[in-house]
Amino acid sequence: MTLAIITSTPHKFKDGKYYAYGPYVREMNIWAKYADKVLVIAPRASNDDVDEIESAYTKSVELVEVKPFNITTLFNLLRTLVLFPFISFKIFKVMKKADHIHMRCPCNMSLLGAFVQILFPKKKKTIKYAGNWDFASQQPWAYRMQQNILKNTTLSKNIKVLVYGNWGDATSNMVSFMSATYRNDERVPFAVKDYTKKLKFVFTASLVVGKRPLLTIKIIEALRKNGIDAEVHIFGDGPLMGKAKSYIKENNLEDNVFMYGNQDRETVKACLTDAHFSILPSKSEGWPKAIAEGMFFGAIPISTKISCLPWMLDYGNRGILISNNLDQAVQTILDHIQKGDVYLSELSKAALAWSQIYTLDKLDEEIGKLVVK
Repeated sequence: MTLAIITSTPHKFKDGKYYAYGPYVREMNIWAKYADKVLVIAPRASNDDVDEIESAYTKSVELVEVKPFNITTLFNLLRTLVLFPFISFKIFKVMKKADHIHMRCPCNMSLLGAFVQILFPKKKKTIKYAGNWDFASQQPWAYRMQQNILKNTTLSKNIKVLVYGNWGDATSNMVSFMSATYRNDERVPFAVKDYTKKLKFVFTASLVVGKRPLLTIKIIEALRKNGIDAEVHIFGDGPLMGKAKSYIKENNLEDNVFMYGNQDRETVKACLTDAHFSILPSKSEGWPKAIAEGMFFGAIPISTKISCLPWMLDYGNRGILISNNLDQAVQTILDHIQKGDVYLSELSKAALAWSQIYTLDKLDEEIGKLVVK
């Protein structure tokens, strides 16, 4: 079987292997194990320097390179209009060679792929919609267009659209799906944590506006001002790194806010194992790995009420749902902390039990059902 993967994830080539963003590659390695040949159509990164959060495909893949594109400025829009027919033709050729088409959404490449796949109604297709499916939320027009095409059973045939969470507007081709980071043998038994000592929070995400790293820092600062001995460990890199460091220095938070940049999986895992809370007050999410990973080790999740997060946190029964307003978020967290150790331990236990259902072994089983059928 020839598997075709359509993605916007930049790829690098080093020592005879292709590398890309680690969580993406780990999942793609599972899809690839069911194929004899793997074609990946994606942009090539600007350089081949591999960093800590990138991993290699375990199987040999053939990369069909395309130029990256976006429509954020008038110049980029005009450039994209020129590139569209060439990239669309490449996607067409890759899809034509494939027995199974797998597309990663929502992204620029999948916008084109959503249209091209209509030309292959008889080919088996799976679409991993890794963003926020909620039609009540504000989404870029390109994302909304992809959703409308993919859930249209007249335009999109022989297709399974894999979405995070359960939605009332689901069509017959939609499947509630999952993601994962850890395997069955990485499960740990529930252990009661001491919530009377310094509370350890962990933030793992890109340092971009949408993930709100500065709000996270301000929450920790406000908790301390309210008498809570708290610290936060921040993993990730991005354009807000400089701004975050400046805020930490200006407000004398160096002893309580620690920034590590991008780190490998084992380093993050080690920090999560004894964390009291994992926090991610982001604007939009698909399946927030940062939250699920913390829950796997009993770190109580703290997140905004977006996308499938209320469902993941069982509407507050296995985590803390906050607003994006600083004062309200801090008060909600304080209210939960003040309920005491027994209550917090129950949240931690429920979070761990739920997250440990969703392992890479379980993901492998579910992917196998979709590919082998």
